[in-house]
Amino acid sequence: MTKFTILIVDDDIDLCEILSFNLSTQGYNVHVAHSALDSLKLINNGIDLILLDVMMPGMSGFEFARVLKDDSVWSSIPIIFLTAKDTEGDMLQGFNLGADDYIAKPFSIKEVMARVKAVLNRTHKNEPQPLHHLAYEGLVIDTTAKTVTIDNEPTQLTKTELELLLFLLSHRGQVFSREELLENVWPNNVVVTLRTVDVNITRLRKKMGQYASHIITKTGYGYSFEI
Repeated sequence: MTKFTILIVDDDIDLCEILSFNLSTQGYNVHVAHSALDSLKLINNGIDLILLDVMMPGMSGFEFARVLKDDSVWSSIPIIFLTAKDTEGDMLQGFNLGADDYIAKPFSIKEVMARVKAVLNRTHKNEPQPLHHLAYEGLVIDTTAKTVTIDNEPTQLTKTELELLLFLLSHRGQVFSREELLENVWPNNVVVTLRTVDVNITRLRKKMGQYASHIITKTGYGYSFEI
C-alpha cells in the first residue's frame, strides 16, 4: 500500500501539531511548515498533498497556490485549503486557483481526515509514473538512464553516489542522519558502518563542482541538500 506524504502549511503551531498527530496515526508521512516561504524548502517530488492555510505572514496561501500551479514540477500536487476565510468569494478564489477542496475553519478533525482520504483517492487512482528527471539548476539526474550531468557535462558517479545524490536532492531541505541514509540508500543485505556514509559524501562532493556546497553537514544530525 502506498504511504502518502502530506505537507501542512499553517502559521498556527498548535493546529499543525493536532493535524500532524492525527494524520500520522492514519499512516501518513507528515511535514510541517509555518509559512509559505518555509514550505518551499520542503516541497519535493515526494509530496502527495498540501494542506494550506490562506492568511499567513509574508506570502498568503492564495499567492503560494498560484506559485505552485504555475510551476510544471509542482502543479500536479493536490491542495486542500484550510482557512478562516469562509465567504463564497474566498471559496471560489481557492477553487479558481486549482484547489482540490476547501475547508472552512473551525472544522472537525474527522472531516479533515475524510476529505484528505477522498482527495488522495481521487488524485492517485493509478500508481504515479516514475520520475525520469530530477534537477536543481544545472544539476540533472536522469533516473532512467542512471546518469548525472552538471551544467550539461556528464559526471561519472558510482551507483551508491548516484543513489545518495538522488535521495538527498529529492528530499531537499530535509536533514537525514547517517542511520537514515544507510536505511534508504544502501541495500538491506549489505553490512556497512556509519563511516561509509561520510566517505561517500566526501567522494560525491568532489565530483559535484559548484554544487558541492549544497550538500550540507549538520553537525550532530547528519546531511541535507540545501538550495
